[in-house]
Amino acid sequence: MTTAVPTVTHEISVVVPVYKGELTLRPLLAEIIALTEPTSSPAGILWRVTEVLLVHDNGPDRSAAVIRDLSDEHEFVRPVWLSRNFGQHSATLAGMASSGSEWIVTLDEDGQHDPADIGRLLDAAVAHAAPLVYAKPTNAKPHGAVRNAASRGAKALIASLADGQKTSDFQSFRLILGEIGRSVAAYAGSGVYLDIALGWVASRAVTADIFFRDEGERISGYSGRKLLSHFWRLVLSSGTRALRIVAIAGGVLAAIGVILAISFIIEWFSGAHLPAGWTSLMTVLLLTSGAVLISLGVVAEYLGTAVNMAMGKPPYLIISDPSDGPLGRHRKSE
Repeated sequence: MTTAVPTVTHEISVVVPVYKGELTLRPLLAEIIALTEPTSSPAGILWRVTEVLLVHDNGPDRSAAVIRDLSDEHEFVRPVWLSRNFGQHSATLAGMASSGSEWIVTLDEDGQHDPADIGRLLDAAVAHAAPLVYAKPTNAKPHGAVRNAASRGAKALIASLADGQKTSDFQSFRLILGEIGRSVAAYAGSGVYLDIALGWVASRAVTADIFFRDEGERISGYSGRKLLSHFWRLVLSSGTRALRIVAIAGGVLAAIGVILAISFIIEWFSGAHLPAGWTSLMTVLLLTSGAVLISLGVVAEYLGTAVNMAMGKPPYLIISDPSDGPLGRHRKSE
């Protein structure tokens, strides 16, 4: 016999990093206002937005004034002021650390993420008992073809280097279990890529199909230099697998050197004519370069361990009993 699941409204904190939001914040808040009342998801799960954290990342426009006005007009709006521009991921971490609800949703300020789709993310979290859900665009991203292609290529490269994380799913529109999000915000170092840090402790991550709206006339705050820096942070956060490739390459070169040396010796004994000095030069070159790369790989492993410690990668994360949290209340049965 299945017992009735009590009707409980899921409470959600919305974190919005703000860099150039002077023209887009008010329309975004206008959409969220209706969501501060209990709202039903497509699967019938009740949820509501309890707070919106607007994290001012010191952009070049009048976003600060707009944030102050919105905070005065709406009790659920909470400003988070950063001392300088730290970037989107750091601003998101600051908002997550300041949140107080059982769920955290992060979305962009530019309007391409529809707040009403939060219910779809919540449905995916409950259906799969997942503490982390990414929005999966059902349409092409509203960027240029070159940028979209570069993004796909970068994520494919990192997916081959990251330790078991599906980097192609990473999106700034995401739903995170509150205690996990706040814990990540507490330990993540300044150089860590946010989604890599979430993958360190989240038991699973799933996706929900979402239609992404166009950004309109708003110019992206990401220049080519910032995008490259964004990619490099992802590389450095993705683990030590790339460093191991150096050691493996060294081992391959050293093995080739040994094989060549053996083959040269066999040819010499068989009377074959070999260029003077060439055989010894190639053998020594391959052996020494292999030894150097192996040594660099070993050193890199130590450096990678030190980097992970500096980033704050935790050996464990203690959470409450999942059956007592927002996921557990939808799993109660006989």
